[in-house]
Amino acid sequence: MTTALIRRPGLARIRATRQPLHLACLGFVLLVVLAALLAPWIAPSDPNTVDLGNVLAGPSAEHLLGVDAAGRDTLSRLLLGARTSLIGPLGVVVFSTLAGVAVGVAAGWRGGWLDSVLSRSTELVFAFPGLLLAILIVTVYGEGLLAPVLALAIAYLPYVSRLTRSLVLAERMRPYVAAYQVQGHSSVQICLRHVIPNIAPVVLAQSTINFGYALIDLAGLSYLGLGVPALTPDWGRMVFDGQTAVQRGYPLSAILPCLVIVLTVVAFNVVGERWADQVARRDR
Repeated sequence: MTTALIRRPGLARIRATRQPLHLACLGFVLLVVLAALLAPWIAPSDPNTVDLGNVLAGPSAEHLLGVDAAGRDTLSRLLLGARTSLIGPLGVVVFSTLAGVAVGVAAGWRGGWLDSVLSRSTELVFAFPGLLLAILIVTVYGEGLLAPVLALAIAYLPYVSRLTRSLVLAERMRPYVAAYQVQGHSSVQICLRHVIPNIAPVVLAQSTINFGYALIDLAGLSYLGLGVPALTPDWGRMVFDGQTAVQRGYPLSAILPCLVIVLTVVAFNVVGERWADQVARRDR
């Protein structure tokens, strides 16, 4: 009894310190998403308007975050860049999650030779780095957002499928599955109506974390010139364009997109881990 009374305040303090961080990260995620949705209406100017007479100017009333080496408004490019920087990872997560869940459910539920074939196939994908696959596909099909999104979605698919397979194997042992089978329900009905909804919170929590990693990968490809076209506002591309400004002693146009990328990735990871912790506590 005494030990329990001593431990509970400690756990309460830990959860109390996590709560403000989770709320702050969730608020930042919502702010970034809202900025991306409203970017065309709240951006102070055209992100591609060049003003060579105002190159590398600092923050002012007209340009709140200054301008880059081409005289383009940094705030406008950050806001419009949020759209491409979030749409790409969203495509990666949606495709990898849908395909990964399908593969994982099939492998975990059917077992046998199908499980062996699908498991070995995902292990082959694990052996090939996602960024290298994306670079290879982009060099073949040219720059754009579709090719790297598809490449990274294939690279992220094994993470989702392995997680789904392990969850399905655990769900198959639960009494409700045997009860539905005795009642004559088909495997498809049981999986679609009961198994997948039961494992969905854990899979979605992992997908939220994958979103942050996909954002970093796509920003890196844009930095290398293998992502969106040069004139398209994108956070990774902004870091590349700001290199010359850093060399000339004006780092703001490169530091700001880097900071936004880091904060966004951290926020998505914290939200995803918090969600996963809540699911784990619920299942105990």
